[in-house]
Amino acid sequence: MRLLVRSWSNYFLLNAGNGKCSVRYASNQQQAKPKEGEEAEKNGYGAKHCMSLVEKYDHENYLSTLLLPKDLRRAAFALRAFNVEISRSVSGHSVEPQIGKLRLKFWYDSIDKCFAEDSQRTYVEDQPVLRELKRTLGARKLNRMYLRRLVTARERSTNQAFQSLRELEEYADQAFSSMLHLLVEVAGVQDVQVDHAASHLGKAQGIATLLRAIPHTGRQQSVCVPLEVLVRHGVSQERIIRGRSDDKGVEDCIFEVASSANTHLKLARQLQDQVPRVVRKIFLPAVATSGYLERLQHANFLLNHKTCVGRDTLLPARLFWKSLLNAY
Repeated sequence: MRLLVRSWSNYFLLNAGNGKCSVRYASNQQQAKPKEGEEAEKNGYGAKHCMSLVEKYDHENYLSTLLLPKDLRRAAFALRAFNVEISRSVSGHSVEPQIGKLRLKFWYDSIDKCFAEDSQRTYVEDQPVLRELKRTLGARKLNRMYLRRLVTARERSTNQAFQSLRELEEYADQAFSSMLHLLVEVAGVQDVQVDHAASHLGKAQGIATLLRAIPHTGRQQSVCVPLEVLVRHGVSQERIIRGRSDDKGVEDCIFEVASSANTHLKLARQLQDQVPRVVRKIFLPAVATSGYLERLQHANFLLNHKTCVGRDTLLPARLFWKSLLNAY
């Protein structure tokens, strides 16, 4: 599987400097940071930096992005890297809430800077991710609202519990569906059914991602299981974190939340025949989401089961197969 992923890195990544040939070993070579923005753009440092960020912090979406058509790949990596930077601004137990807010404000304000005219010299040119984002916005017509939603979704405190499944779904829609909507706009597709599919898939991906995070974050933040679900089954957040295999109440809670994600995933896939082929490749993250939910079911909804906490080693092959079938 590592050989397969390395092959993708070698042959599928577009040239960051001139767009005419492939970047060789972009994921394995350490790039020297250019001193000036123009030189950086010439050498393609910004694009390589974005790919490196996504590979390190968002590996599953990195694999999916490699399978996008060449003309969409660079813009997709720019958007994915921007999302990674936003997420990193508030992630980790060592990040003070006030510092996190200041970082989010920086990224929020930077969106308008990226939409500004080229004649207005700003710090955007000195930040590789923002420079790539500005390049993407200059070449494609994207909705500023979705970029802002990526930031505002993270303003929610990690210690703030979700009150209901609806509230959880709304968060997933803001934090995950917004990215899919942006990628659809990059492809130049405008279709109501595609928007519906993107919304459902984003909710499924978001809920599954939050469930996967519970064993890793522990007591550093509130668990994503809504309070209404915990109360219904008489379970505390502490029991969710402990995740004992013989705790039937915890199993019922995780089952209910995972079922919500699976329902949205099914709804997204029911619209597959109405989704253009290029968008089906954008929706390839559904493969990873589906795989996790299946493993979780086989583990009797035990979040800390060994099959649910590690990487899916078969994911690259399954993504490639789905891509060949033009399905998600």
